Amino acid sequence: MDLAGSLLVAIGLAMDSLATSVASGAQMGRARPWMAARAAASFGGFQAGMPVIGWLLAGRLTGLTDKVDHWLAFGLLGFIGARMIWEGLRGKVDTAPGSDLDAKTLVVLSVATSIDALMVGASFAWLGVEIARPAVMIGVVTFILSFAGLLVGGSLGRAFGGRVQILGGLILFGIGSRILMEHLGLAGA
Repeated sequence: MDLAGSLLVAIGLAMDSLATSVASGAQMGRARPWMAARAAASFGGFQAGMPVIGWLLAGRLTGLTDKVDHWLAFGLLGFIGARMIWEGLRGKVDTAPGSDLDAKTLVVLSVATSIDALMVGASFAWLGVEIARPAVMIGVVTFILSFAGLLVGGSLGRAFGGRVQILGGLILFGIGSRILMEHLGLAGA
């Protein structure tokens, strides 16, 4: 795969992480650069690692994950999104402004937004595409976009308060729903 193709795949896979980062940044309020870097490293690391895992396990993945991956992503993103909406409606902010995402939530979000990358890696193996360059590109692009998304989301959270937390929850729920609909063949072309 050439550099341009790797970049396009990386940007496409990073979009869910970007949207999730904006929503998470809004919930955090004021994301300090080290907090944004930590979260972006998690998103980027999982996005880079999942294609490698998919590539390594390609033969064993055939027919296994395609039956449950969309339900898993929907469940994880839907649960976190619904919790954010509920807390925003109640006026309860889950994290104080300037506080970091807890490790458990960060891992759940990172896994949920990188499940598609697992299947991309498997498809690369089936097509005979080497995985190193695309995986690095996916991780770097996801890190950069997630870092920016967390900082932008933090600014939005400070400006609009709980309303942005509700919007962030709707975004996460929407991402999970889109993934589910695409895999069930219900999404429009």
